[in-house]
Amino acid sequence: MLFRHIARALDALFVITGALIAHWMRFSTPIELSDTERLLIAFHCALVLLLFPSFGVYETWRGKSLPAMLARVLVALVATAALGLVLVFTLHRMDAVSRLWYGSATLISGGLIIATKLVVHLLLRYVRRRGLNYRTVAIVGTPGFVRMLLAHLERSPGAGFKPVFVLDTSADVESDDAASRIMNHVPVLTDVDAFVKKTRTDEVNEVWLALPLSEERTIYRFTKLFRDDFINLRFIPDVRSLSLFDRAIVEILGLPTINLSASPISPPQLWPKLVFDRLFALAVLTVLSPLFLLIAVAIKLSSPGPVFFKQMRKGADGRPFEIYKFRSMTVHQEATGQVTQACRNDARVTRLGALLRKTSLDELPQFINVLRGQMSVVGPRPHAIEHDDLYKDLVYGYMHRYRIKPGITGWAQVNGYRGATTKVEKMESRVKFDLFYIHNWSFWFDIRIVFITIFKGFVGRNVY
Repeated sequence: MLFRHIARALDALFVITGALIAHWMRFSTPIELSDTERLLIAFHCALVLLLFPSFGVYETWRGKSLPAMLARVLVALVATAALGLVLVFTLHRMDAVSRLWYGSATLISGGLIIATKLVVHLLLRYVRRRGLNYRTVAIVGTPGFVRMLLAHLERSPGAGFKPVFVLDTSADVESDDAASRIMNHVPVLTDVDAFVKKTRTDEVNEVWLALPLSEERTIYRFTKLFRDDFINLRFIPDVRSLSLFDRAIVEILGLPTINLSASPISPPQLWPKLVFDRLFALAVLTVLSPLFLLIAVAIKLSSPGPVFFKQMRKGADGRPFEIYKFRSMTVHQEATGQVTQACRNDARVTRLGALLRKTSLDELPQFINVLRGQMSVVGPRPHAIEHDDLYKDLVYGYMHRYRIKPGITGWAQVNGYRGATTKVEKMESRVKFDLFYIHNWSFWFDIRIVFITIFKGFVGRNVY
């Protein structure tokens, strides 16, 4: 609590400091603020003290995402600056305030606030890695999930959580000697009463219930046992059996809602991806237009038929679209509802088509799909609709790949999963990589995949 008060006071002080520095930079004279400027500075200080807490700026950053917490600070700063402008307009004193001074003051004070919080956060992470400023944690759960949780804690020492002992809810109390059991260097207990007593005796800071969603009675039991203790009791659901669980909690009708099968990436998060897709596709189509023309002429001269091969595929949320490729096979007709994948020495593949497929040049027209908003540069590869109908019942989580736009390249492709999928096991492995990409997506993950594709992802041994 003391540190929060100090942080508030520092933020207010930085508002004043930023205003004075900006005034000196703007006018290069002894600092003499007008009444309007003093009022504006005082108003900003009041907003920092009253508004910042509502944005969660002074919540603990322990174990939380640094970019997300910095984004909160940035939003709070923008809101403060906007309300300051509203005050000036309301008082009809805009002519008495230098716009350059106000903008500079906002940037300087905001920079000081953000820089200070970042330095303090990094310093605390360093201190916690050294074994200081940590919170002790006792964990309740079954060995499988608890081991995974302990491994996460071991990999993140900067978060400042130290596991001290575990209660194994699956253990046989009569046959197990609690004193002799160790899990990831952490002592294991099997008796609930002993666990509760040790938690109180050792003054443990937090108890984490790492239990399945079905363990409602156990959760209620521990809530009741610790109802009079000043211990942070947290529920970390074991949802490993739900591979499509994206762990996102949203509010609908004022109620907390857990997404079990929904797009794990919100539309605002996708804006950088959407902008990058269109700009990258436009650049590729512009720069490689001579190559497009050369390939089109070569296809026309090598075999009769159209330049482009078109086929219906599923896009985001299963919406169908027509995908474009350079034609690499002779024109042929297949039975309705049947799509035969190309194989080694396939007679249907032309000599030019074999080269195009081997070097992935046949995929270039899909940048037209990207420019039209039907595909993304990076994402799970779309398969023929007939293959979707086959694999959706054979591979768990297969259709969840279509929760986002399909891509020209993807995490599965740069890890060697390209070409025909002749076995269900191959498709299962490809889907695992696709789901990993979806659940761990970030804009920089996309950029990483693009660079890997450029340097080693065009040619594949399994592409015929």
